[in-house]
Amino acid sequence: MSLRDIISNTTRTLSQNPNAAKATFDASHALVGVTEVSVQVGSGHKFTVDEPEVLGGQNHGANPVEHALAALGSCQAITYRIWATKLGIQIDKVEVSVKGDIDLRGFFGVDENVRPGFGAIRVQVRLSGPETQDRYTELTAAVNAHCPVLDLFANQVPIEHHLISDVQLQ
Repeated sequence: MSLRDIISNTTRTLSQNPNAAKATFDASHALVGVTEVSVQVGSGHKFTVDEPEVLGGQNHGANPVEHALAALGSCQAITYRIWATKLGIQIDKVEVSVKGDIDLRGFFGVDENVRPGFGAIRVQVRLSGPETQDRYTELTAAVNAHCPVLDLFANQVPIEHHLISDVQLQ
């Protein structure tokens, strides 16, 4: 089945049954080293997250903020493919570069007025293909309106945070 058929069938199904659009993704994490984390996501994939040595880790994997940038860039690339197909816009190549600026004083609590997260993120997309600049601008607008991870970065998401503590009483 082609991507166009998958998009068409999925769009039709979700239009007819909005409850089918509800999805939950999950990830489980275990701290297995000083800063090394073993991650398993619901789709069965496993990977390691770690900090570089300069931040106390062993550099056994990309760190959390690198994964965040990777998620954004990957989601952008995928969303370009989906929306190019939906809009009938030909793209031969999509390359995405994502850079994020972070001030580590926030993470380490050196200055409580400094955010612990990104202060700025820059996304650069290079498209190749036979379309006009206007068509690629149209595509970019559609991508930026529908990219789930870009939405995560751009909008506040409600978060429930629960602590379960196995406290040992003496």
